[in-house]
Amino acid sequence: MVKPDSFIPLVFAVQEERLMEASAALFYEQMSKRRSVRDFSDRPIPRSVLEHAVLAAGSAPSGANMQPWHFVVVQDPTVKKQIREAAEIEERELYDNRASDEWLQALAPLGTDANKPFLERAPALIAIFLKKVTIDEAGVKHKNYYPSESVGIATGMLITALHQAGLGTLTHTPSPMKFLTKILDRPSHERPFLLLVVGYPAMGALVPNIERLPLGEIVTFM
Repeated sequence: MVKPDSFIPLVFAVQEERLMEASAALFYEQMSKRRSVRDFSDRPIPRSVLEHAVLAAGSAPSGANMQPWHFVVVQDPTVKKQIREAAEIEERELYDNRASDEWLQALAPLGTDANKPFLERAPALIAIFLKKVTIDEAGVKHKNYYPSESVGIATGMLITALHQAGLGTLTHTPSPMKFLTKILDRPSHERPFLLLVVGYPAMGALVPNIERLPLGEIVTFM
């Protein structure tokens, strides 16, 4: 992924401090409005918006620049239905048998259950796969370094890009997610990492009344 002995000049514009401060504050204000959405409109999303959001995610840093991710954008209603049915099987097992009482109590204020209609209603699902190895054109396997960290960063950038474009998202992680590998026909060296539900929030959509931790509780300056 890195060309040997190949370096190019860094393209980077240093801003004046007042502009930096204003830019940072504005970005925070925009991102502070991001919420997980479970009630979506079925309004279609322009493909170019999804493409550019994935390109933004693909610009994330990764271990040795191996880029150990693959994104599958699902808009086909039949495939979305298959994903919902498979996900709800795992979700029912979670709520009925796997989840501890403490876990269920933590979920209760969010109003979630095993039914996931948003998996069909939302116009797009983005299945994010983690590549444990990269296989080149000759069929040779190359180890990927820090794939979980790398794919996690890319996923965060994807969510941010979609939010900035005016779309709502929901990070959905039914466990296990092996059904995604089968339904989406992905190779065995890729592991389902997360299923991102994407769309316009429905008119009148409600979200839980939650609070974020203040700055003093999430950072230490030394």
